[in-house]
Amino acid sequence: MPVKSLRQLLTGEDIIQLVIRLGLLALLIIWTFLIIRPFVPILAWSGVLAVAFYPAFSWVAKILGGRPKTAAAILTLITLGIVIGPATWLGISAVDGVRELAHQLGTGDLALQSAPEQLKSWPLVGPWLYELWDQAYTNIRAVLREVAPYLQPLAGPLLSLAGDAGVGTLQFLVSVFVAGFLFPHGPRLVAAGRSFLFRIVPEQSEHFLGLAGATIRAVAQGVIGVAIVQALLAGIGFKLAAVPSAGLLAFIVLLLSIVQIGAFLVLLPVIIWIWTAKDVTTALVLTVFLVLVGFIDTMLKPLVMGRGLSTPTIVIFVGVIGGTLAHGIVGLFIGPIILSVAWEMMMAWIRTEDRADAGAGASED
Repeated sequence: MPVKSLRQLLTGEDIIQLVIRLGLLALLIIWTFLIIRPFVPILAWSGVLAVAFYPAFSWVAKILGGRPKTAAAILTLITLGIVIGPATWLGISAVDGVRELAHQLGTGDLALQSAPEQLKSWPLVGPWLYELWDQAYTNIRAVLREVAPYLQPLAGPLLSLAGDAGVGTLQFLVSVFVAGFLFPHGPRLVAAGRSFLFRIVPEQSEHFLGLAGATIRAVAQGVIGVAIVQALLAGIGFKLAAVPSAGLLAFIVLLLSIVQIGAFLVLLPVIIWIWTAKDVTTALVLTVFLVLVGFIDTMLKPLVMGRGLSTPTIVIFVGVIGGTLAHGIVGLFIGPIILSVAWEMMMAWIRTEDRADAGAGASED
């Protein structure tokens, strides 16, 4: 029996009613999105926190004899203590450093550290290192004088980023509270997510749900979490050493750790500076501490990520840049997580389709 077209099955009045209903539904969806759009970063980061810390929540609830609300309150207070305490201290220092850099870019007068005279007294490598530093200092100053007019437009975005830090901190605090409310409702939220995925990909709903959760935990704990710990410890070391722009340098360590470049790009110059500005005992202690900080990612990532992360570094890098441009400071963290989940699910979908095509080809043979 031939399949009738929609025009044959519906009358003109039915089509008009269908168009009106679809239009009202589209209007409702767009309007709802416009209303919740300011809260999307908060909701996304809350969901990430809830997924990342859910194993810890389950463990605490079990220790407390099955008291999910008490466990959620304890985790919320601990997280708030971290955000309000060292993270805020580091963030304020980073904002001051960004503002100073923006001011220097705006005036075209970038301050650089010239080669310290103490380098000459170092045995063997001292004179060579002093000469190398002095040449780099002279050449970079000359280059900066040439490119300074082109760098001045960057002052505005840097100041905007610094100004966004206060809003980002508030978003972090609200996200922690929302995540605390999500913890006790975890099973119901997982069931709702499973039902939603079942309507889209019935055969792969369980696989995709598990993959999304595993990717969120891997990136949040193994990439973002380790980077935050490394940046906090590096910031403490920089502050103890009285390094200029310690907060800004710690923020750069955070960025380098997230995009998988490594913290030693910042730590090595800082260690050299410490040996030129401090006594031997202080420099040795700080050097040992900062070297250990530099290897934290190597030590912690295998513990928290298990099999590792298959997401390419370029995906995480694009997530960092795109997330920051789209959502400010909070986007710096949720950007790579959301993009990693999208990448992993897309790859899983492609692998599923390839296996299905291979199976179809084998059956035809």
